Amino acid sequence: MRTRRARAAGVLLTSVALFAAACGGSGSDTSGSDSGTITLWARDSQKAFINIVADTWNKDHDTKVKVTVVPQANFVQKFGTAAAGGSGPDVASIDLVYLPYFASTGVLDDITDLANDLPYKDDLSAAHRRLATYNDRTYALPFTAEASVLFYNKDLFRKAGLDPDKPPANYAEIISAAKKIRALGNGTYGYAIAGQCGGCQVFEFTPHIWASGGDVLSADGKKALFDTAEVTDALTFYRTLYTDGTMPAQSRTDTGTNQPAAFLSGKLGMTPLGAFFVQVLKQNDKIDFGVAPLPGKNGGSASFSGGDEIAVTKNAKNKEQAQEFVRWATGEQAQTVLAENSIVPVRTDLIDKIYTPLDPRNKVLADAMKEGRTPYSTVENALFNDSNGPWVRMINRAVFDGDIAQAQEEGQKAAQSIIDDAP
Repeated sequence: MRTRRARAAGVLLTSVALFAAACGGSGSDTSGSDSGTITLWARDSQKAFINIVADTWNKDHDTKVKVTVVPQANFVQKFGTAAAGGSGPDVASIDLVYLPYFASTGVLDDITDLANDLPYKDDLSAAHRRLATYNDRTYALPFTAEASVLFYNKDLFRKAGLDPDKPPANYAEIISAAKKIRALGNGTYGYAIAGQCGGCQVFEFTPHIWASGGDVLSADGKKALFDTAEVTDALTFYRTLYTDGTMPAQSRTDTGTNQPAAFLSGKLGMTPLGAFFVQVLKQNDKIDFGVAPLPGKNGGSASFSGGDEIAVTKNAKNKEQAQEFVRWATGEQAQTVLAENSIVPVRTDLIDKIYTPLDPRNKVLADAMKEGRTPYSTVENALFNDSNGPWVRMINRAVFDGDIAQAQEEGQKAAQSIIDDAP
């Protein structure tokens, strides 16, 4: 969710072409090496589990999967360049928010028939299936799931006189709890965000708007909805946390590294993050933490459905085996390997069998994934993930400078311009 690319699709294509010219031909990790190998590209954020998944396949199959881990910050551009030039991998694990864009450029193989033949196709994450569809055709299968939830420090809740088994369920309760935790002193804060991280803000802030009955794009993705009352309420919520002094000043410039570190320090009461953070906290084993749904203004809850899709490239040299691998990646064996490595499965029919028994907190994450939503747009990055884009600029100006109305007006205008200029 934190990758970057150019401000609009047209800019991206130009950048990709320039990058291709600069880098020249393909490397040894690209497709077409031989019929006994499937080449797979994944981001470095997946390095904790992607080779385990590949090793599991390799034990039982003659055709072997060879993994290339690409730095997350470069993945979109590098993959776009290679796939467009015919030197990409056979298979790629792609952040689901980029599926509409890559499908629109024609670099992914149409696997509609494969997807329709899966006996559990209706049990796959609905958000992933929607993002993998372009012009009524399917270009990827769900692979890994993510869900945005509220993490809270139970020890700080106890010290502040709060019930650790009753997490906040609306804006007012979060604000009240944050004040009590801040009052503990000794550098303790109530709530932190990563204000300069676009991927973080669409993942963590958008659910508050959805849970309040609003949205950020129209259903067809053609109209920006940055100037609605639900967005105003959510910005006012964050603004209050900041002006109350319960949000640390570093939230303004945080690109996503300080937020989890602050929670791990034991001096932060609450923060919105993803399922990936459960594994980090378990490895740390110092924080007694709880997870709760991200609430709306007056209750309810929502989650961003994140994670990856797995796709076969249009120019894959080993297409038959590549399609078999992406099918296998949605099966019980592969999804169990992912669950055992703290990754939310993408199959709702397997959740209670392979995921929730591992930790009672996983049920909150699984429920969030089932109900999760994801904005659909071929210019998603320019709108939301770009840390210099209109989404981040609007939030930053509203929360930290306080001019919410002006921030929304400018954000709406800039976002609609990007949508209108999209190819």
